[in-house]
Amino acid sequence: MSEEVNDSAEQQAIRRQARQWVVRLASHAADADDALAFRRWCERSRDHASAFVQARAVWQDLRPAAQHVQRAEVARAAQRDAGRFGRRAFLGAALAGTAAWAVVRPPLGLWPALGDLAADLRTGTGEQREWVTPEGIVVQLNTRTRMDLRAAEGGVARLELLEGEAEIRTDLDGAAPAVQVRAGDGLITAQRARFNVRFIDGEVCVTCLAGRVDVRRGEAASTAVDVDRQLLYARARPGVARPADAAAVSAWRRRQLVFDQTPLAEVVAEVNRYRPGKLILTSTEIGRKRVQASFSIDRLDDVIALVREVYRLDVTTLPGGIVLLGSA
Repeated sequence: MSEEVNDSAEQQAIRRQARQWVVRLASHAADADDALAFRRWCERSRDHASAFVQARAVWQDLRPAAQHVQRAEVARAAQRDAGRFGRRAFLGAALAGTAAWAVVRPPLGLWPALGDLAADLRTGTGEQREWVTPEGIVVQLNTRTRMDLRAAEGGVARLELLEGEAEIRTDLDGAAPAVQVRAGDGLITAQRARFNVRFIDGEVCVTCLAGRVDVRRGEAASTAVDVDRQLLYARARPGVARPADAAAVSAWRRRQLVFDQTPLAEVVAEVNRYRPGKLILTSTEIGRKRVQASFSIDRLDDVIALVREVYRLDVTTLPGGIVLLGSA
């Protein structure tokens, strides 16, 4: 006899509500009001928090797989337990502190965190959008990007990229206003330019696509970045300038991802930014395989087909768009 049959009507209602919250939060259609309502719902009682964590048990059980992908037995355990809700999933969340942890730090990043919802501009998984500042600066936001707007100073538009990727364009011909973009510990200034800035996992990459941009960090002198060049930097690390493949950098604007002898682990990490769910490699050795290919952002399951057919890897599909990629 199922657990729900033995539960009271109230407990069954809580379980149904928990499943509804799972669907709502995973849809990426949730807004700040939804996040606050969800937190209040979780705080009603321990039963509410427990029901939600049980409903998310698949993702909770897969957190160790994401952190220890080199252990194949984790992948096998995830396959075995994928359809079963268990006490271990609840304890994992309980150790994180409170029920609100599920909003603040969603398992495997499968829905927006509360902090993400607070950004002035944001995009969800696979979403891209355009925004124009009052000064006429055109900002193209890529998937899973968060950006805050700062008050203009002296006619200079000011933005802060909190996470993600954006292409920014000023008027290349006329008397264009300048724009300043804060990313990490660097300040990017441009006028009559088009540039791409990417801030992911603590590293910033600024690529000049037209004109010229200047990057200043702390009290150091500005570094000029000319067309078809890029500058990479991170906190406590000096910037590294190098030539750039502008077409590959801006491929996302054409709904394409381009990889040139890129380790499979990096390919999977990038695809996960665009694709709902999660691709998980089951070993670090697999992740070292090199990939030279391009994929349509609208057909990212082609990556799964590539892994299966070219690299002869097992592919295990789990609920919620989670796919385990392992050795055949």
